[in-house]
Amino acid sequence: MKLTLIGNGFMAQALAKGLIKNFEIEIIGRDESKLKKIQETIPNIEIKVLDDLEDISNKNILFCVKPYALQSVAVRLTGEANMLISILAGTKLDSLKKQIKAKYYIRSMPNVAASVSKSTTTVTGDKEAKNVAMEIFNFIGKAVWVNTEKQLDIATAVAGSGPAFLALVAESLSDGAVKAGLERNISNELVQGLFEGFSHLLVHNHPAIIKDSVMSPGGTTAAGIASLEEGAVRDSMIKAINSAYDKACELGQK
Repeated sequence: MKLTLIGNGFMAQALAKGLIKNFEIEIIGRDESKLKKIQETIPNIEIKVLDDLEDISNKNILFCVKPYALQSVAVRLTGEANMLISILAGTKLDSLKKQIKAKYYIRSMPNVAASVSKSTTTVTGDKEAKNVAMEIFNFIGKAVWVNTEKQLDIATAVAGSGPAFLALVAESLSDGAVKAGLERNISNELVQGLFEGFSHLLVHNHPAIIKDSVMSPGGTTAAGIASLEEGAVRDSMIKAINSAYDKACELGQK
């Protein structure tokens, strides 16, 4: 199957890196110099500068532009695509249907881990295209079908924005170790190993069980957890998810 990615930004590149192993990939964008650099980085992809009237007839499209660019790009697309898969945060299916013609419409929210085939991608849309969409995203990690667009917008805050939140946690852990006296390269290596091992633990254990298994009475972990609670880390994480969800809803209204 050939997939046409419209957009040449960071997420389009991440998706292309993951999907090129199983699909024929074409990237269409407005920045020719960036397209050429992408082609140098990702072997075997096709690149094309977006035409003033770009024919998308019968193509399977992965729409990867920024939400604010939807209208300016959509007016240049002609014909009817076979399937339109959007990764635009907050952009509703009704809005896509009004501006781009396709037989089937899918909304999705992958994350940057697509580049290493580890994205958790939420998917919703036309049931007729469900199996194909799920197959595509399962090739770059794990695909999760949700039944409503509201659920996808909530999932956007976790799976889409989550890597940035966890990056902040990882950076803070490393900074803490450096402050205590450990070299930066050792601190970073420890944090990398921590995240890799923890992801496997989460598959089989509830987070609370993992915490309790490490947190012995009067121990180092208990002291650290107490400091985190003083800083309202749990409350801040909950608010971060809700703020990201609210922003997705705001983008959808625009």
